[in-house]
Amino acid sequence: MAGAGFWDNQDQAREIIAESNRLKSWVDPWKKLDEKSTELVELGTLLEVDPDEELEAEWLGEISDVERRGEALEIRTMLQGADDHRGALLTIHPGAGGRESQDWAEMLSRMYTRWAERRGYGVTVLDLQPGEEAGIKSVTLEVSGDDAYGYLRAEKGVHRLVRISPFDAQSRRHTSFASVFIYPEVDDEVEIEIDESDLRIDTFRASGAGGQHVNKTDSAIRITHLPTKIVVSCQQERSQHKNRATAMKMLKAGLYERAQEEKEKEKAVIEATKTEIGWGNQIRSYVFQPYTMVNDHRTELKVGDVNKVMDGDLDPFIEAYLKQSAGQGAGN
Repeated sequence: MAGAGFWDNQDQAREIIAESNRLKSWVDPWKKLDEKSTELVELGTLLEVDPDEELEAEWLGEISDVERRGEALEIRTMLQGADDHRGALLTIHPGAGGRESQDWAEMLSRMYTRWAERRGYGVTVLDLQPGEEAGIKSVTLEVSGDDAYGYLRAEKGVHRLVRISPFDAQSRRHTSFASVFIYPEVDDEVEIEIDESDLRIDTFRASGAGGQHVNKTDSAIRITHLPTKIVVSCQQERSQHKNRATAMKMLKAGLYERAQEEKEKEKAVIEATKTEIGWGNQIRSYVFQPYTMVNDHRTELKVGDVNKVMDGDLDPFIEAYLKQSAGQGAGN
């Protein structure tokens, strides 16, 4: 990088620096962990010769910390997909059921926001369609940070809720569904050609609390990509121009994801992966009554503290999925 002419091509130079930083983010933690492990081995040898209960307790605590950090790095090595290092766009849609499923979609949105905040990721609401009585009709979140897509791709699918409905006067148990879709965040280095003639752009009045400026102008944008039927919308900004820019970013991510799926011959189009949001298609069930349990139907991992999971403690499920996927890949 310090060589003559490195900055002659600034775009290429930025790409090299970004790649260098990404590699360092993998190598440096392993080096630090290796150094710490060596120190603990040496300390353990000293403690065998000259025992010290207080120092031994501290030593055991540091060993546990190294083991935890090592496991986290091992999980991260499973993020080997071409887009796993990217940020993510997360979209949630409720299934049939009106108010019940819309409330469930809002609960999931809060859960993923809490998970992202736990990991130090940035979360931005790109689009939010509130429900008429409660909950949301849809939401798109931008989760910014290294490897966000690699972790969150484990969450793609239908999520099922079982609970005593707070909206049912007779306190009956209800089952609700919502779908979660994950797309890699596409930056400027990825070239996605979009022909303006392939777009239908509609403006509409954003929904929200009555009397706000957001309801007084047609600032919301909906873009339909006619060849693929991908539809994105944004109404979060007062500026129509800003909403259009965000919607185009979302469309670019959707088109990129579709191109990747076609390239890998997994499925022809993203829409083909959108299973019916209902019985038999869920990847995970969240049960509040008659008992509490979160059950991942792919890995068979079960967690009894459903409230802890809803507060963003998703790492056990994500890690189990990544380990299972790595194992399946090794067996192929």
